[in-house]
Amino acid sequence: MSKIKYQMVIQWSEEDNCFLVGLPDFPGQRWRTHGDTYELAVANGIEALESLIIAYETAGEPLPEPAVCSVT
Repeated sequence: MSKIKYQMVIQWSEEDNCFLVGLPDFPGQRWRTHGDTYELAVANGIEALESLIIAYETAGEPLPEPAVCSVT
């Protein structure tokens, strides 16, 4: 995917001792994946997003609208 426009929330979890990755634009994906390093969490998050997009397309479901922020 060349231009993924969905948000990823990456947050350190003391309990899990890793970075958790959430995909808030997709229902039910509060914490979808994780990584031991921030870089690995980003890579895993991108992979999870790509997989979700493929799953939605395969099921014939419309993709959720990405949240957009405006900078003023």
